[in-house]
Amino acid sequence: MIRKLIYYFDLSKELESPDEIHNSIEKGVIFKGTNLWILVFAIFTASVGLNMNSTAVIIGPMLISPLMGPINGMGYSIATYDFLLFKKSVKNFTFAVITSLIASTIYFSISPVSTAHSELLARTSPTIYDVLIALFGGLAGIFAISSKLKGNVIPGVAIATALMPPLCTAGYGLATFQLNYFFGAFYLFTINTVFIAISSVAASQILKFPIRSNIVESKKKKVNQLITLIILITIVPSIYFGYGLIRQEKFTESVTKFTKNVSLFEGNYLLNYEINPNSRRIKLIYGGSDFSDEQKNSIKERAKLFELSDAEISFQQGLSYTSLTNNISEMDMLKNEIARLKLMLQEKSDQFDSLKGESTVGQNLLKEIKSIYPDISELSFSNTGIYVDTLKTSQPAIVIYIKAKPNSLNPKDKTKINDWLKVKFPQTNLKLFYED
Repeated sequence: MIRKLIYYFDLSKELESPDEIHNSIEKGVIFKGTNLWILVFAIFTASVGLNMNSTAVIIGPMLISPLMGPINGMGYSIATYDFLLFKKSVKNFTFAVITSLIASTIYFSISPVSTAHSELLARTSPTIYDVLIALFGGLAGIFAISSKLKGNVIPGVAIATALMPPLCTAGYGLATFQLNYFFGAFYLFTINTVFIAISSVAASQILKFPIRSNIVESKKKKVNQLITLIILITIVPSIYFGYGLIRQEKFTESVTKFTKNVSLFEGNYLLNYEINPNSRRIKLIYGGSDFSDEQKNSIKERAKLFELSDAEISFQQGLSYTSLTNNISEMDMLKNEIARLKLMLQEKSDQFDSLKGESTVGQNLLKEIKSIYPDISELSFSNTGIYVDTLKTSQPAIVIYIKAKPNSLNPKDKTKINDWLKVKFPQTNLKLFYED
């Protein structure tokens, strides 16, 4: 079994000779004549694609761009300690980058369209995921260069690692004097460059390419230390940005659940909402009567059930019945009042419908609560009465029984559920029981 597995992963029979690989990488490093013109045209085409916000147009330049050549050259030369090739790769790569920045800056300086579309914005916020894309894409690229069966891997790697668009976006930042665009995009380009080169180093060592110069052990150690330092400098900010991206996505998801819960509130309908995940702000735009401070506080309390206790919630009246009455005729006032009453009646009707059958109420509650706590498996609901020997009549009460997976609900979770149910059934004697 293990032998068969080794056979499938064995590369030795498909590898080019070391000299063939060396010559192929050395040719890809050079930037003059055809390669240089192809790069300039690719930069202009990619800039047009970003300007048009067209993904299809951007993909073309990535396919024809020769930028991968000197990056692979840098990685390969470090792994084989070929310092002459390394200097040549760095020199040609620097020249190619400067040429690309000049070309993209010129284009965006003369382009009549200066709006930053989504394709441009996507190149300004690199994260740890971009590191992984460059690393695995670079590994695929160097393995393909080293193989006799190259296939269509190299164009695919060029698209996946996306070296061209960040350079064009950096040029856009320079042309429009928006340095945040320039630094964000150039940092993404740096991530791609460094980790494609690092993957070339790793692949060259895995494939045991021959060392091309005599080098003492102390110099090898220095080279390895320098590589480690460059990796750390490049990767640490991307981890921070990646954490921020995950936090923003979680915030957006919580807001979506929260707004569904408060879409209809005491005769007011949520027309729209705006969020800013960076500053954790939510603006709720309602139609209906003006909110009192007590109503606003009630909505803010509900937000805590969706892990939004630190969010800044503001309210805006999109359509107010009270403001309309100051400017319209009595007939229009009457129409607006009828519409408001219909909205309130609908809300009350929904509440009464939900209380017609206890099974329906329990089923709805289970659906709602499972969206927040999926480990809850059962819920029983009973609208009953509590009998006390000192009273002639029973006291109305709602009894709810919740069953969840063992140790899945901590005291904090139970407190949140209690608060949520109290909002659901205000002015009601609520009895809540848990079974873990």
